[in-house]
Amino acid sequence: MRYSIHYYSESVQADIMALPETLQARYAALSRRMLDSGPNLGEPHTKAFGRSLFELRLKGAEGIARVFYYTLVGRRIVMLHSFDRTPLTERRIAETRLKEIKNADA
Repeated sequence: MRYSIHYYSESVQADIMALPETLQARYAALSRRMLDSGPNLGEPHTKAFGRSLFELRLKGAEGIARVFYYTLVGRRIVMLHSFDRTPLTERRIAETRLKEIKNADA
């Protein structure tokens, strides 16, 4: 059974799709792998933070970007937040959204 990818909101999806060209290409390639292999591709592509929260690490000619995502029961991957770097404030946004999803599923 394959995994599926969903987005926390339309704005999260739009932010990811608005990444520079090489970062979009990297996102597309890695997300296709995630559909077949699951959410944890291992470093340097992904980093697990625990509690089903992961970071997708994108690197391209224009620089780097990160996408936080969460795995749900039923092989669903939810993209929570994307940004150009990994400051702590960005991780906290993803963790807050993770709590909202967990509370909604409970």
